[in-house]
Amino acid sequence: MLRLVVQSAKIDPPLAPLPRPCMSIDFRDVKKRTRVVEGNDPVWNETLIWHLWNRPLENDSFLQVTLQDTGSQKEESFIGLATVLLKPLWKQPSKVLFVKDLTLLNHSMKPTDCTVTLQVAHMSHRDIEKTGAEDLLGITAREAARQKLMVPGSTAHRALSSKPQHFQVRVKVFEARQLMGNNIKPVVKVSIAGQQHQTRIKMGNNPFFNEIFFQNFHEVPAKFFDETILIQVVNSSVMRYKAEIGRFQTDIGFIYHSPGHTLLRKWLGLCQPNNPGSGVTGYLKVTICALGVGDQALIDQKQLYGADDTDIQIFKSAVVPINMAYLQFFIYCAEDLHLKKQQSVNPQLEVELIGEKLRTHMQTQTDNPIWNQILTFRIQKHQNRQKYGLCVIFLSCTMMPNFEDLIHFEVSIGHYGNKMDLNYKPLVSSTQYSPVIYDGNIYHYVPWYNIKPVVAVTSNWEDVSFRMNCLNLLHFTRDRLKANLDTLKSTRNPKDPALLCQWEKLLRELVEDCKRPLPCMTDQPKATNLDRKRWQLRSLLLQELAQKAKQAMPRDMVATAEDWLYRLNAVLPEPQMGLPDVMIWLVAKEQRVAYAQVPAHSVLFSRAGALHSGRLCGKIQTLLLQYPEGEGQKDVLPAHLRVCMWLGNVTDSKDLQLLCQGDMAVYAETYENQAKYKDQWGQQGLYRCPNFSDVMGNKTLPMTDFQPPLGWHWQDSWTVEPQRRLLLDTDINKSQVLEEVYENQGRDIRGAWGPAAIPNTDVNGQPTEARENVKCPQGWHFKKDWVVELNHAVDSKGWEYGVGIPPSGLPQVWSPVEKTYHSCRRRRWARVRFRNRGELSREQETVSFLQLGPAEGEEDGWEYDAFGSKFHLHPQPRSRFRRRCWRRRLVPDKDKGVAPVFLLEGSLAMDLKHRAGKEEESKPWPWGLDRQFRDPQRQDARPPNMPFIYCTFNKPHYYQLFCYIYQARNLVSNQILTFQGPFIRVVFLNHSQCTQTLRSSAGPTWAQTLIFQHLLLYENPQDTKESPPLVVLELWQRDSWGKESLWGRSMWPPVVWLDLQDRILPPMRWHPLMKELGKEEGEILASCELILQTEKLGEKQLPILSVPWKNGAYTLPKSIQPTIKRMAIEILAWGLRNMKKASSPQLLVEFGEESLRTEPIRDFQTNPNFPESESVLVLIVLMPTEEAYALPLVVKVVDNWAFGQQTVTGQANIDFLQPYFCDPWAQDYVHPKLPRLSGKKHQDFLGYLSRKFWFKSSKAEDEYEHEVDWWSKLFWATDEHKSLKYKYKDYHTLKVYDCELEAVPAFQGLQDFCQTFKLYQEQPKLDSPVVGEFKGLFRVYPFPENPDAPKPPLQFLAWPEREDFPQPCLVRVYVVRAINLQPQDYNGLCDPYVILKLGKTELGSRDMYQPNTLDPIFGTMFELTCNIPLEKDLEIQLYDFDLFSPDDKIGTTVIDLENRLLSGFGAHCGLSKSYCQSGPFRWRDQMPPSYLLERYAKRKGLPPPLFSPEEDAVFYNGKKFKLQSFEPKTPTVHGLGPKKERLALHLLHTQGLVPEHVETRTLYSASQPGIDQGKVQMWVDIFPKKLGPPGPPVNINPRKPKRYELRCVIWKTANVDLVDDNLSREKTSDIYIKGWLYGLEKDMQKTDIHYHSLTGEANFNWRFIFTMDYLAAERVCVQSQKDYIWSLDATSMKFPARLIIQVWDNDIFSPDDFLGVLELDLSDMPLPARHAQQCSIRMMDADPKWPYFLQYKHFSLFKKKTVTGWWPCQVLDGGKWRLSGKVKMSLEILSEKEALIKPAGRGQSEPNQYPTLHPPLRPYTSFIWLQSPVQHFCSVFWKRYRFKLIAFMVISILALLLFNFIYSAPHYLAMSWIKPQLQLYPPIKIFNIITSLNTSNASSSILPTQDPNLKPTTDHEWKLHPGPTNHLSNIFPELPAPED
Repeated sequence: MLRLVVQSAKIDPPLAPLPRPCMSIDFRDVKKRTRVVEGNDPVWNETLIWHLWNRPLENDSFLQVTLQDTGSQKEESFIGLATVLLKPLWKQPSKVLFVKDLTLLNHSMKPTDCTVTLQVAHMSHRDIEKTGAEDLLGITAREAARQKLMVPGSTAHRALSSKPQHFQVRVKVFEARQLMGNNIKPVVKVSIAGQQHQTRIKMGNNPFFNEIFFQNFHEVPAKFFDETILIQVVNSSVMRYKAEIGRFQTDIGFIYHSPGHTLLRKWLGLCQPNNPGSGVTGYLKVTICALGVGDQALIDQKQLYGADDTDIQIFKSAVVPINMAYLQFFIYCAEDLHLKKQQSVNPQLEVELIGEKLRTHMQTQTDNPIWNQILTFRIQKHQNRQKYGLCVIFLSCTMMPNFEDLIHFEVSIGHYGNKMDLNYKPLVSSTQYSPVIYDGNIYHYVPWYNIKPVVAVTSNWEDVSFRMNCLNLLHFTRDRLKANLDTLKSTRNPKDPALLCQWEKLLRELVEDCKRPLPCMTDQPKATNLDRKRWQLRSLLLQELAQKAKQAMPRDMVATAEDWLYRLNAVLPEPQMGLPDVMIWLVAKEQRVAYAQVPAHSVLFSRAGALHSGRLCGKIQTLLLQYPEGEGQKDVLPAHLRVCMWLGNVTDSKDLQLLCQGDMAVYAETYENQAKYKDQWGQQGLYRCPNFSDVMGNKTLPMTDFQPPLGWHWQDSWTVEPQRRLLLDTDINKSQVLEEVYENQGRDIRGAWGPAAIPNTDVNGQPTEARENVKCPQGWHFKKDWVVELNHAVDSKGWEYGVGIPPSGLPQVWSPVEKTYHSCRRRRWARVRFRNRGELSREQETVSFLQLGPAEGEEDGWEYDAFGSKFHLHPQPRSRFRRRCWRRRLVPDKDKGVAPVFLLEGSLAMDLKHRAGKEEESKPWPWGLDRQFRDPQRQDARPPNMPFIYCTFNKPHYYQLFCYIYQARNLVSNQILTFQGPFIRVVFLNHSQCTQTLRSSAGPTWAQTLIFQHLLLYENPQDTKESPPLVVLELWQRDSWGKESLWGRSMWPPVVWLDLQDRILPPMRWHPLMKELGKEEGEILASCELILQTEKLGEKQLPILSVPWKNGAYTLPKSIQPTIKRMAIEILAWGLRNMKKASSPQLLVEFGEESLRTEPIRDFQTNPNFPESESVLVLIVLMPTEEAYALPLVVKVVDNWAFGQQTVTGQANIDFLQPYFCDPWAQDYVHPKLPRLSGKKHQDFLGYLSRKFWFKSSKAEDEYEHEVDWWSKLFWATDEHKSLKYKYKDYHTLKVYDCELEAVPAFQGLQDFCQTFKLYQEQPKLDSPVVGEFKGLFRVYPFPENPDAPKPPLQFLAWPEREDFPQPCLVRVYVVRAINLQPQDYNGLCDPYVILKLGKTELGSRDMYQPNTLDPIFGTMFELTCNIPLEKDLEIQLYDFDLFSPDDKIGTTVIDLENRLLSGFGAHCGLSKSYCQSGPFRWRDQMPPSYLLERYAKRKGLPPPLFSPEEDAVFYNGKKFKLQSFEPKTPTVHGLGPKKERLALHLLHTQGLVPEHVETRTLYSASQPGIDQGKVQMWVDIFPKKLGPPGPPVNINPRKPKRYELRCVIWKTANVDLVDDNLSREKTSDIYIKGWLYGLEKDMQKTDIHYHSLTGEANFNWRFIFTMDYLAAERVCVQSQKDYIWSLDATSMKFPARLIIQVWDNDIFSPDDFLGVLELDLSDMPLPARHAQQCSIRMMDADPKWPYFLQYKHFSLFKKKTVTGWWPCQVLDGGKWRLSGKVKMSLEILSEKEALIKPAGRGQSEPNQYPTLHPPLRPYTSFIWLQSPVQHFCSVFWKRYRFKLIAFMVISILALLLFNFIYSAPHYLAMSWIKPQLQLYPPIKIFNIITSLNTSNASSSILPTQDPNLKPTTDHEWKLHPGPTNHLSNIFPELPAPED
């Protein structure tokens, strides 16, 4: 099978209006098409497949790719084609061929800028089986066959375009791992294009979410791809500013362009944007999917929760810094602005930089404004620009519609040359005005002949020659390789000796081209990094190609060269194109009508040489003009233009010579105008027309204002030269012309009719000559005189009447009946003039008229105009205006190193500066320019006096054209007579001829040669050979009324022969017929050649003599006629389906001109099959022996209505008949046979089997609880390495297809008996183009020419089994589950239920909905009966249950039951892997395997199988098979069947039949056509009732979880972190334990607190008890709960069985401290350590790096039941996890029944048993410090503050000493210095006398008196006063005196 993935395409230049492209691919003449999309950048992502049948890929196999544009009317047009060689797949079948940006070719087989991107793969049966697991293309098998099989339920898709389209983004969040943080509560926030979604809040570092979010878009693809997806993981338990754990961000475009548009189960590395150095802060597993119309979501069949693959790819967000350069102006203020005080001014500052202007805010009425603003300019680096010159020579313009006004062409590159842009100086960018004349057939052309117009445009651009040189050199290499390849392919005979020579030439030139070095970019200062990288890539490719060309052998030549060409095309696109494209505009009535676009590099000159120049530089090329968007007729081309172009630096144009012949001339031109006033010619009467003007008479051009430009001078004076091209008669090529004059009359006052004021007018009322004054022009004659036209709505005399309406006075409506109020009447006089037969042809007459000199009376050169008609050289009687052309030739000055034409810049006016100033003042706003130039009445502001350049050719060349036309094909029509009156019109330049008109045919064959003689071309023959004019073939049809209509056209260049010695007849090829700008309408087989007429050729006339003449026409030469052979096409007509409006249809088969039809189906509503007598048809046709020339087979359905009316209701084209070729005499041929649906012969046997096997099952057996069930088989198939182990699961496996069964390539779409052909109308509607189906088959084989020879046997036989149809059947539909349904409710979920429709039967109930889920598990079997084929389409619908509003339809899928019943692959009931008579996997088919094998052998034409007596061997198909070879050991499976049946079943499995399976079907909805709405997994069993009762139905009821109880006993902890300090400065912790099951956080349990742990040890003896509902097969817990109290239904959630243990430190006032966490997956947990010393954090490594034998073993608690030991706890510290403690636990899992038998209480409460938990023995260290408070107080203070106390004591002592010193120092100093002893004891005696205390003089002083009682003291020593005590004794004598 060949699988092609059509990804995208690029249409350049963009088409307008927006195209609707469709891609058709042809492989071995089997053509397939993609769906229709919209836009210039279409994206399909669609898969097409071709079945190779018995023909494997060959070395020269290829794909032909054609890109078409289909319009709203379903008509097709051609955009481009390409060839993809399949040799790489032939060499490496397992390889995927990626074809990116493949360049398409146009009609001329020239490369275009359009590209396509494809992927091709060769798939074997093994690859198909692996598709679900590993798909290199990222696309499932379902997509691979969808196009061929047209899976029911898929609609015609509308895909990507530039208009808004439907898209869908899905983000599924599975789980997170290793999130940074302690005791976190993570939540995932998903933002899709700004739309927020959020998961539920979880707990722990490894949370499990399993939530999916949908977001639908109706957006333009480009904008949709730029939207972002932001995924954040946030800790909901902390403040928002520090809550973010990490994020991942990407754009939708990255997802959409990933394989399968999906990131499937990828781990995202989370990062913090504000902290880039933090690294990865966690991992999040997601599936992200972006789907467009027609895209399919990948199927994920893995378990929700489980270990990942070993190869894990982690995606991280890449932050790319954007560096931009800016220039900022800081604007502050302005001062003293001298503004007019009388006016209120508002100053504003404007800054202009390189054309960009920025302004500040406006300040109101101030002279000192203050802005304080910053103006920012984005800086772009500009290179130095150089001056370029563009020169264009216009050679011919043909195939134009009729333009009544003069036309001209304008050439521009960028803004240069654009007359609408007045910012650039005027250039010679326009040709002179020219008329458009009739070519004698249906088109018009411009009569340039030997005088060709030339334009010259100068412009300034950056120098990118280094880049263009490299690009053009690659183009040269590519073009030469392609030319050699085309020559190689044209050699059809492989034994031709010239073939090897051509191959050697190809290799030699390729090596030569590849060895030519590309211009180096590493040393180029202007080159960018991208330039250097692309240069390296291109250089390496050329080196590789050169090496391969040297080693190439003469084998597979075409395929090898095609591969080289493809690789060269891949590196050709240049993303940094520095020069804009050249635009050529056709201008009429001063409006741009049509344009052509030419890439600048293709015409660019390089001084490095011709190889580095553009391939069309200085060469002739043909351009097809096209209308702008929304303008012009759809099926009319504006013009075919042939030009010669040169673009390059003006310094390289010194010796510019574009063509080998022709002389350049430059003229200034002005027209002198005069009017006839009072019979005198002069300026009076000109009114607004100037005396001297341009040719249109609008712009003033006096001769005195002309001045030669710099570098030019006048050659002579002004001369009069009539422009005969403008005077040419437009009817010159017509053989006859109808002349008409309207005679007008009016009523006078009396009411009588008389001549009107203007008696003779034309049809529009404009005055004209009287008919008697109209003379016959020279060269014409009249056969009849003027006749009144009576063939209209006129009276008997030809008058028509009306009422004149002012101001024109002409009636608006004419009536054939005269009324009294009519004021005007007229009648039409007509006559026909015929051209005289002269010696000269019409073209020669035209040329001779243009070359005539001034005749007698024409010396003055005046041209006369009569009433607005064309000008004539001779005055007319009523001429009122005349003009004459004055011309003055310019010649260049001396050589200045530049081509003189590039010096013609600016106007020729003298007052250029003055006019420029006026233009600047009157320059309108930019939005007014368009109106100005669109208005033909308004004059151009551009100075019009620009010169005109001409190129004159003096020597003509004559040619002969031979067109060989054979036949056409693929002409789709809804008529019974396919194509009425077809004929071909060949157009070459301004000449055309037609073939003979044939009778109606599906493939008209002309076999005719059209010969054109004396074709005139002026360019050099060598230039013509390199680029000849295109030959256009148009297919027309003529109906019975003689009306002709265009069907399509094809164009290509002919083969040019300048010398007949080398001439060979060109081979005929199929060319596409286009309509409406490239919409393909069929193909035509033809070829053309152009032969130069020489003197030698004129003498012998050899080419014409070689063409035979027959029946009045030239026929084809025998050497190129296809060889015809008699063939028989045998048609098996089975029936018609889904023809809703048909009443009595019949089949019409057409091949070429032969046709055959069946009898109508009379009882179509009761039996839509064809009658047995009409089921096999044989059509004898003449068919070409070469496959390339074969016609398609057309199948039409004709409906018969009353009174013999017949209409075509649908048709199908079979383009390629090769798969149906067969050898009718082959001995091993097997006739297709119907399945036997009657069981008469085996009814008793089947009844016996039924009674024995199925209806004797005892109740005990039914109630037997098996170890496995059907769901086990499903999980074995989808997730084998993780599912439960079962000893005999290999005997019971089934196949799970991730696509529809019809899309599995191995089953050929279940169309092996008869294929289904879709029937279409001529113009199918977009939503439902298929109008019905034809079921049938074809065989093609040779038929003997001799009528007496034996005729070959029929390949299709009449079947007696046809009487079995319609067939009543029992249908069982098993709906297993749905996946990723589209949400319908506000909560992002839906409530789905299933509805089945088959015919008029409908099953299903809305009450059986699954609440609040997107992945419902239905597990439901529906059983219903039907009649096939009357009721063949089974429709499965999924709805969303709504309580109040109507239920929403989620999606639908349709299954064709007839195909499954008729298929030889046994699709009606899949083969089970084993044959069991009892148990959960009992045989369910109607017949045992042995009978099925016998039926299969009979259908294949083999003898029935013979079993041995022991039934352990069988003889089948000539071989002996033993059971032992299939079963080496006899399995001991419960209920296994006998040996015979097991052996027959093994043989059946080797025949490629459909196994027991589950198919995955895509749901679609009409509200979002083409968008995947989800999947449904199901299968269908069909049992014909005539074969007996079927087996028992399969029980697929959903599994129910079992209730388990987890008992966790927390014994003790060790080495727990100590986080508190006690009064003794000891580290302590008050430890307690938290525990819960993941998802059951509400049932969180705690232990008591172990206070004051000094060593990290804590004893608890505490029991946790958790209850959970567990599904062992899926290893998940199930919980159902309502989200809100008002929720109608509970939401069921699944999550892993995970135990979370946390260690905490208790604090009274502050929040508790988190010490560590332990997470254990109960189904995969590490074995605990026996001792605390053996417990380490390495036990919990998710990805251990240790060798396997050193890794910790894991186990499942559900199997081991109980375990006890030590596990580590860990905590996040500094961004890393470390060990924070150890916990000893006992874990025990109990079933619900066991838990009731062994009850236990939580904690230490009753019943405290299993085991009994005693209160822990904890030391009393927590309160010992209260027993000796002083000692402990001192101890506490001394231990904590001992250093501070010692320091305080030392400092206190030192401070005391210092204070004592400072206090005592002054006293001692005073004693020593003053000596106070001398003052206290002088030498006299002093007595203290205290006077009476009562004395009045209180202030009296104590006088010193001498006491006689005292003794002198002179003998005593001086003593200090003893102190105050002595004084007291003196004052109070009663007190005793102190003792000494």
